[in-house]
Amino acid sequence: MKASVGEAPSRDRASAAEVLSGGGDTGALMRALDWSKSPLGPVESWPQSLRSAISICLGSGFPINLYWGPEYVMLYNDGYAPIAGGKHPWALGRSGREVWPEIWDSIGEAFARVMATGEATYLEDSLLLMHRHGYTEECYFNYTLSPIRGESGRVEGIFNAVMETTYRVINARRNQVLRELGERVVLARSAREACTLAASTLGSSLADVTFCALYLVEDGLSDARLVAEAGLPTGTFPERLPLESGPHVAWPLTEARSTGRVQQVMGLSERIGFAPPGGNWPEPTHTALVAPFLPGGAGEASGFLIMGASPRRAVDEDYLQFAERAAALVARAVSTATAFEVERKRAEALAELDRAKTLFFSNVSHEFRTPLTLMLGPTEDALASPDPVLRGPALEMVHRNELRLLKLVNTLLDFSRLEAGRLEASFVPMDLAELTCELASIFRSAVERAGLRLSVECAPLPAPVYVDRDMWEKIVLNLLSNALKFTFAGEISVRLEARGTHVELTVRDTGTGIPPEAMPRLFERFHRVQGARSRTHEGSGIGLALVRELVALHGGSVRAESTLGEGTAFFVSLPMGHAHLPPERLGAPRALASTVSRADAYVEEALRWVGAEGGPSSVPVTASPGERAQPLSTGGARILLADDNADMREYVSRLLGARWRVEAVGDGRRALESALREPPELVLTDVMMPGLDGFGLLRALRAEERTRSVPVIMLSARAGEEAHVEGLEAGADDYLIKPFSARELLARVGARLEISRLRRANEEQVRQLNAQLELKVIERTAQLQESNQELESFSYSVSHDLRAPLRHILGFAELLGKSAGGGLDDKSRRYLRTIMESAQKGGQLVDDLLAFSRLGRGELKRSRVDLLPLVDDLRSELAPEAEGRRVLWHVAPLPLVLGDPALLRLVLKNLLSNCLKYTRPRSEALIELSAEESPREVVIHVRDNGVGFEMQYVDKLFGVFQRLHTSEQFEGTGIGLANVRRIVSRHGGRVWAEGAVDEGATFHFTLPKASPPQAETPTT
Repeated sequence: MKASVGEAPSRDRASAAEVLSGGGDTGALMRALDWSKSPLGPVESWPQSLRSAISICLGSGFPINLYWGPEYVMLYNDGYAPIAGGKHPWALGRSGREVWPEIWDSIGEAFARVMATGEATYLEDSLLLMHRHGYTEECYFNYTLSPIRGESGRVEGIFNAVMETTYRVINARRNQVLRELGERVVLARSAREACTLAASTLGSSLADVTFCALYLVEDGLSDARLVAEAGLPTGTFPERLPLESGPHVAWPLTEARSTGRVQQVMGLSERIGFAPPGGNWPEPTHTALVAPFLPGGAGEASGFLIMGASPRRAVDEDYLQFAERAAALVARAVSTATAFEVERKRAEALAELDRAKTLFFSNVSHEFRTPLTLMLGPTEDALASPDPVLRGPALEMVHRNELRLLKLVNTLLDFSRLEAGRLEASFVPMDLAELTCELASIFRSAVERAGLRLSVECAPLPAPVYVDRDMWEKIVLNLLSNALKFTFAGEISVRLEARGTHVELTVRDTGTGIPPEAMPRLFERFHRVQGARSRTHEGSGIGLALVRELVALHGGSVRAESTLGEGTAFFVSLPMGHAHLPPERLGAPRALASTVSRADAYVEEALRWVGAEGGPSSVPVTASPGERAQPLSTGGARILLADDNADMREYVSRLLGARWRVEAVGDGRRALESALREPPELVLTDVMMPGLDGFGLLRALRAEERTRSVPVIMLSARAGEEAHVEGLEAGADDYLIKPFSARELLARVGARLEISRLRRANEEQVRQLNAQLELKVIERTAQLQESNQELESFSYSVSHDLRAPLRHILGFAELLGKSAGGGLDDKSRRYLRTIMESAQKGGQLVDDLLAFSRLGRGELKRSRVDLLPLVDDLRSELAPEAEGRRVLWHVAPLPLVLGDPALLRLVLKNLLSNCLKYTRPRSEALIELSAEESPREVVIHVRDNGVGFEMQYVDKLFGVFQRLHTSEQFEGTGIGLANVRRIVSRHGGRVWAEGAVDEGATFHFTLPKASPPQAETPTT
């Protein structure tokens, strides 16, 4: 007995060595296993089918797992061992249910089906959530379940050939994410937009990125700024993260930046205050990755991508590469977008400079052309006169404008020399207080004429100040001129005082002030504050820019303070002494011609701003023999002239005053007030004026009924076809470019006045013809109404007379049928039936005609009508038409309306009857009633799912006797919808329809909304 027990194990081992031969490491493990303790029992008891299957399994390099018996005992080879993972070799000889409890709910049914039916199964890229490495893992497999039949022919086991596709599936998914990321961020036009698009793309890829945050490093800053985030509540990540290292730092940005490699971060709950969700999975995220943005793949990181890793995938080399590639795509997009943004800003700056230059040249053109007009005009007049000599006011005006041109040319020359670095200074010690007081006093007459006070406080300075006298004059005169231009009440003060090692000049006014948004650009070249109220629109836009440059040449600074509506102060600060100045320019002579303008040129220009605004001119201009015109039909016409230049107002007023009455004003606003008070025959306006410019005046005149047809001629210094077209498109009748000759101005004004006179005469004639036409229309309408009433009376009487014979025909036909009984043959009965049907149709037609006729004559009995009871009553009345059919009624709440209840009942009856009629071909009819309310009316909608109609015939629907279907298809007289339109129209409403063939029809009609009932006043 003992020997036999001792020999059994020896036979088992020999048998195991034979059956389980080969198979590498797994085969050795299987041979060493005591199978007698397994559900399969000793190896010698294994059936041949199992021995053959295990032989194939161990001899193959392909991953194979055998599941044997009702317990699905596992036997597998070396190829399958990695798939088993941490469960190998423990899984050998154990039940599949025991080894894979986490996935058995997913695969157990397939195993049972193979065992029961013997039919093989094949699955591709099947997701199995396996717990084989200490955590639940997202895995994908291609595998087959093939039956293994035993000696009896029954299925005894399952042959499972399996190939893991996890890495292929996940890498394909991640590559798709990267493709989408690359496609989206490439469209970004700013670094912020690139990060926002990246966060959106990555935030929707929860299988691989459970959350993300993108930070950018700004130049010169020691921290990174949050730009975009996704996957976590807003505010989870701080707005800024320091670029520091050490144990106290939450996120290793510095390590990622210095190494250029992706950093792993654990312990997320401590870093963000809660366990972040795991994306698609129920487990929280345990690991985050920090990837740097490396522009061009090298250099310091420009930003960082922080992304949460999936809790069901290990952070391996593939995961790190995925994060690195995502960061590289974002970095490239940020770099490209930043370059694009820099280029865009550069282009915008160039465009702004171009606009500023265009505006500058436009202003300068105006500045040149206005004085040229005032010089050429009197000169041409003098040359055309018998005594070609300029004298008196004309000579003074020419001289003033010569000085103005000289001042402008000198200013432009100064600015041009500054741009080229060729402006020469000669710094000499000056008594700056005395010089400044002198310059300010020159302006006193102009300031006081404007009704302002001038305060000058120039205390003696402790020492002379080195300045260039010509430049200092330009600084002071420009600031004073600017103050007077924008000040209409109060005072202008000039103050010079020593402040430590500097001397400070303050020019303060109580003028219109400067908007806060315009302050940063105040000293920019070519810039002008748009919409600012001023005494004149004239100016080149380089005065303050020139002041800044001249002060800078002195080593000083200039700044401004302003409150809109209260005034502005300019502060010029110059250092004392000469250590700050170039030694070679101390007292140095000038090689270039001086551009200093006489101070009286500034004052003379200012005096023209504050001079008389100009009124109707009574001084005629002496015309040359060729200009002397015959008496005009427009003589005495009133002309309104608007120009901010006093010389131009006087000159044009004298030119036009010889023929017409002229009222001259200094800006567009006063011109508009005058035109609205007393519309002129013609408006002559400059384009560039303070406050309301020429185009604004033109728009305002065209917007008013009284001045809409007044001809407008615009005067402008802007030459060229574009400017001319712009003026005409704005609504001007003519556009005259400075400089212009007196003859051209007179000719154009005369032509426009004559055209205006003829237009007014034609309009009067048209008004008379219209009045006559209106009388004829009224007469004809009365005739038509009378004819219509006669026609309605006739149709009523004829219809009434037709009813009796039709009733007789129908009645006697019925009697004939009854009396004949069965004695009539089929043909006779058919004839008799035709007679009766025709008589019935004729009777229905006569009834409809009578109803149509009555609708136009009866008085409406208006009251508050609740449509819902009407609809319910009609549904009961029309029930026989729906008998034997399935009809679904959807009736929404209907508001109260104001109307005649009987007539509104007829409207609803016609429409609902049509719905039932035209849904007859449908197995299930659908009829809907709904309404929409507005403050004054109610819109009722009646819809059905019937045969519908083509919209091209919609206009025929509401006509009398108009039908879209034959009587064989649908019976009817063609009057019902005509009645609907007539009733709705009498209620002050409208009716229309929409439809499509085989898609149903919708009829809409409006009715007056019933006002809510007034509450009754309680009595005592």
